[in-house]
Amino acid sequence: MPASPSTARAINDRLALRLLQDEGPLTAPQLKQLTGLSRPTVADLVERLAVSGLIEVVGEAGAQRRGPNARLYGIAADRAQLAALDVRTEGVAVLVSDLVGRVLAEASVPIGGDTGTGAAVERAVTLVERAAKQAGADRLHTVGIGAPGLIDPASGELRDSSGLPEWHRRLVAVLQERLPRARVSVENETNLAALAEQREGAARDRDTFVLLWLGHGTGAAVVLDGRLRRGASGGTGEIGFLPVPGTSGLPSATDCEGGFHSLAGSAAITALAEEHGITARPEAGEPTGAAVVRAAVRAVSAGTSVPQGAPAPRTADVFLDALAERLALGAASVAAVLDPGCVVLGGEVGQTGGAELAGRVARRLERMTPLPTEVRPSALGGGAVLRGALLTARESAQETLFGAS
Repeated sequence: MPASPSTARAINDRLALRLLQDEGPLTAPQLKQLTGLSRPTVADLVERLAVSGLIEVVGEAGAQRRGPNARLYGIAADRAQLAALDVRTEGVAVLVSDLVGRVLAEASVPIGGDTGTGAAVERAVTLVERAAKQAGADRLHTVGIGAPGLIDPASGELRDSSGLPEWHRRLVAVLQERLPRARVSVENETNLAALAEQREGAARDRDTFVLLWLGHGTGAAVVLDGRLRRGASGGTGEIGFLPVPGTSGLPSATDCEGGFHSLAGSAAITALAEEHGITARPEAGEPTGAAVVRAAVRAVSAGTSVPQGAPAPRTADVFLDALAERLALGAASVAAVLDPGCVVLGGEVGQTGGAELAGRVARRLERMTPLPTEVRPSALGGGAVLRGALLTARESAQETLFGAS
């Protein structure tokens, strides 16, 4: 049964909007070529979408740059404003963008462990409100939040997790109360980082891979056949609890001490570096583990021309080898179970380690598993969580607005 005229128009509109989202501004002839629709049909849909306020003329293209066929149409960026949050145990970072993802404002605030729940929530919500005001956003359409812990697959809510501050869960509810017209959603931080690496970072050519998060803590995200996998309880990727050799004991249901976290968390990496006489001062908000890895990589790269105060190349080389042995344990475990073909070393440690650390992990992995597994360094580092939160907020907003067209 053929589609009704109204259904056909809706399908064509969504196709054109998707192309404008993925390809950027396009002319009417380009839309005709990409959609396969007739010239009159494209002319009708362009006029319809422009009248609805979803697209607008954003420039001109072509050699002569004049006439209807030269007009470049793009998504109306100011149709909605979005916010993305990266919620950590030690603070919150936020950015506000328009509908096409252009950042309008960004800010962060530290939240100490001794801050009460109410004060911590108020500080975080106030940060969002100030960023929105700075961006000139009268109201936020969608807010995407990345947070540590488990996200209930059924309800989409942040579940109780041991070791995480109470204000994390309370923050989502208060944001919804203070921003009643906004769509607020929360996702595990490592999952968002994986989505960002897939869209904009190290895994752009992969539809199956595992992101091994290496920051203050550890985690993993699993993308299989283009889909993020969360598991029955939302716990896919809780690799910090993975029992591994080389620790003092075994993890428990309430504490990952003794698991992979005890080998690859920032504190563990820092302690390993100190055993080799390597210390470094972290940048603002950076895990110390990332700072010592950066110092070691620079020393190895510098060779004999090492700056004063930097670790000796041989010392740095031994430290990076020892760290690679640890990381290969986690990578080999996910490779044996999932056979992803690619492991991305994410987070701040994965980014500062770069190709130097990734190559060492890959060589050890070759000896531990018969399954061919490429190891890549993160392209986005700790900023991947905010990028992932923004991408999901943008997709949610566009889905809502485009669906109304």
